[in-house]
Formats: sequence, structure tokens, C-alpha cells
Amino acid sequence: MGQAYNKFKKETEETGYYVNPDVEFVEMLLENIQTNVDRYGYPACPCRLATGNREEDLDLICPCDYRDVDLEDYGFCFCALYVTKSVIENNEKIHSIPDRRRRVKEEEKQESHDLERIDIKGFKYPVWRCKVCGYLCCRPQPPEECPICHVDKDRFEKLF
Repeated sequence: MGQAYNKFKKETEETGYYVNPDVEFVEMLLENIQTNVDRYGYPACPCRLATGNREEDLDLICPCDYRDVDLEDYGFCFCALYVTKSVIENNEKIHSIPDRRRRVKEEEKQESHDLERIDIKGFKYPVWRCKVCGYLCCRPQPPEECPICHVDKDRFEKLF
């Protein structure tokens, strides 16, 4: 197996996720992610069109905001980099799935509007949620890096 694949697989499994067993395919995706790092300065999903504006592309930074729900619904994410244990054990066929980004973006706008109406009393600091893994913390600012999935602080959203 390739060195890049083995390193990525080890790091991924340490966080409780699984990697597509197709080594050549994964290494191609990792190369394309690196191309996006070189091009934009961040690891945008290689299967979606990034704008080059990190703030606009936060939801597309690998691992993207849609990974977990795709894993739950289909057993693999949009680009098929991440898969479930079931997909590996049952040698399930990976196929194309719908890109949920546009629908989720519209839903987030509504949720953001709904959150503005919530009045939470008693918290000294805001509550921050990692949009990748769901980690919650109550502090003045989000951590520089999520202690669970290790994404940067700009992947956190302020809940209230």
C-alpha cells in the first residue's frame, strides 16, 4: 500500500472513521486535496468546485460538513474518501450520490434565523460547535483546533 494512504488511514481510524479501501483512488483524492492546499491554502474537497475564498468554502474543507450525514445515509461521503465499516466489511459497491450542499445551505439560513430568536440565559460565554464532529464548548472563543477532529477554529459555529 502507498505511504500516503497508510498515513491517512491511520490518522482517520484514530478519530473513529474509515477510509475507502481502494488505495489508488484514495491516493488520487489525497493528491487533489494537496493541489487545493497549494492553490487555495486549505484542503478543499477535490470533488466540489472551491471558490478560493476560505470563508465561503468552510463547509467544503476536508473533512467537509456533509461527511457524517452522507456516511449515515449512503455509507460513504460524496467523494467516497470516507466510508463506513459496513461498506468495507460487506464489500459494498460505491456509487455516485447527490451533493447535498445547496439544500443544506438553504436549511442553514433558516436555522440561523431560528437561532436568533433563542434567548439563553445563564451562560457566561457563548457556546461553540464544531461543524465537523459536533464537539461543543462554552468559552469566549472557539479553540484554535478542535480537540476531537483537529480542524481549525474557523470550522466552529457560534450556537448562542
